[in-house]
Amino acid sequence: MGTKKITKVSGAGDASQKSTFTPTAEAKGKATQLRIFAIVVWVLAIAAEVGAILVLIKSAKPIETSAWVWMIAFIVVDLILVVIGSLLWKKANRLDPASKKDKVKFFLQNQLGVIVAVIAFLPLVVLVFTNKDLDGKQKGILGGVAIAALIIAGLLSADFNPPSVEEYTEQSAIVKELMGADHVYWTKSGTKYHLHEDCQYLKSDRTTEIFEGGTVADAYSHNSKIKPEKASLCSACEKRAAKEKDWTDKQLQQLKEKAKT
Repeated sequence: MGTKKITKVSGAGDASQKSTFTPTAEAKGKATQLRIFAIVVWVLAIAAEVGAILVLIKSAKPIETSAWVWMIAFIVVDLILVVIGSLLWKKANRLDPASKKDKVKFFLQNQLGVIVAVIAFLPLVVLVFTNKDLDGKQKGILGGVAIAALIIAGLLSADFNPPSVEEYTEQSAIVKELMGADHVYWTKSGTKYHLHEDCQYLKSDRTTEIFEGGTVADAYSHNSKIKPEKASLCSACEKRAAKEKDWTDKQLQQLKEKAKT
């Protein structure tokens, strides 16, 4: 490993032999803190929307240039705050994911950022297009900016591959069976977590720091590029671990199927 820096990480998940993933008290506390921050930021975002609406309502007719500047400024601030809040919320979900068993809660927890994005922009969009004091060109410009902000905020807030208790439990079970403990390695910018410190992909010259000692959940919570799906486990590490146990591909597949139950 030479000059590569090794950083030990722990805390997101319970590394014991529990059958179902449970976040540690530290991870749950951090997730709660992040969610509070996210809600505060989202409230400020909605306040920015209200500011844009008030400028629109109270402006002299026809609307002056200064009013246009203020409305667009409020929309931009609204967009930035919505996205920041959503990023904080998604990070919290990686520390303390929801279970897929409760489909409503799972959807609401993971897509709350999208809901907030709609709340933070749709009323303004409706008001712009129903405002009788704006001509067609004005509605097109201001409404277009607001709609664009809504779309951008929605896309950046959506979690297209949300984490779940089941995903974490499944991955941890596979790692425990292969290695005897839920203990993995990862890098800050990599898209995989690894089972071996000397994996060929961790030896790359691009890798200057390796995080180790954490669980699969730790890898997910510290690197958003690692997605909660089976493809996140380094294939080279997986094959090596299976080979060391003299497992066939069929036995490895059976392990994965068993982990799902």
